[in-house]
Amino acid sequence: MLIMDRYAVIGHPVSHSKSPEIHALFAKQTMQTIEYDRLFAPLDGFEATVAQLMAENGKGANITVPFKEEAFQLSYVLTERAKAAGAVNTLSFKQNKIMGDNTDGVGLMRDIIQNMQTPVLGSRVLLLGAGGAARGVLQPLLEQRPEKVVIANRSFGKAIELANEFSAQQRVSAVSFAELNEAFDIVINATSAGLTNEMPAIPLAVFNVHTFALDMVYADELTPFLRFAAQKTAKLRDGFGMLVEQAAESFFVWRGIFPDTQQVFAVLRP
Repeated sequence: MLIMDRYAVIGHPVSHSKSPEIHALFAKQTMQTIEYDRLFAPLDGFEATVAQLMAENGKGANITVPFKEEAFQLSYVLTERAKAAGAVNTLSFKQNKIMGDNTDGVGLMRDIIQNMQTPVLGSRVLLLGAGGAARGVLQPLLEQRPEKVVIANRSFGKAIELANEFSAQQRVSAVSFAELNEAFDIVINATSAGLTNEMPAIPLAVFNVHTFALDMVYADELTPFLRFAAQKTAKLRDGFGMLVEQAAESFFVWRGIFPDTQQVFAVLRP
């Protein structure tokens, strides 16, 4: 009997995840024989869940909230982009060792630049939030050489702390939400507000008719952030494109083949 290589998305909760559907389409397209599941891990049982997957011919896993920092600590080897992010969303299991990577940032950049045809080079970018989601995409964002990146957060101290971590990059600064008073070319919502149907306390002045507004949360309807941005700009994007593109990067890390993401968009977001 053929024993298939196993993969999974591990989270708490995880039932909402579209990752199994995405990876099933990738596998069919590239003729890879794999099994990909959702694994719900107790809050105190992440490591045990990973160990069980490894014992059952597991070859890798995607990690979602709230385990990305724990996955970072669990990894025996870390990629440079995982180190920069301080979090891991992609685990690979090789010779009983756990290797950690982070594909969120490269996935976001690929969605903005390639799928949405929005240049980051020389642009003025506002990054809302200073938690793990923001940290995870900051280094890949800076590698695209924007004119500047402003980190804004409800807690100004956290924004300053994150900006200081990337202080070698002169293009990074921090402000509080209350200090925002200019329009940006790109505004990325990396706060968790969308998960609770809430809205970051930002002024409408950060948008103009040319602004590209992206919410890292994905949903069937516009998030409060995107509804707010739509008052000024028509160029809107939720986090589904980032989800697909980071999944494609994970698939490449595991299988050595890069799938065609446009086929996935055509099926799941026609």
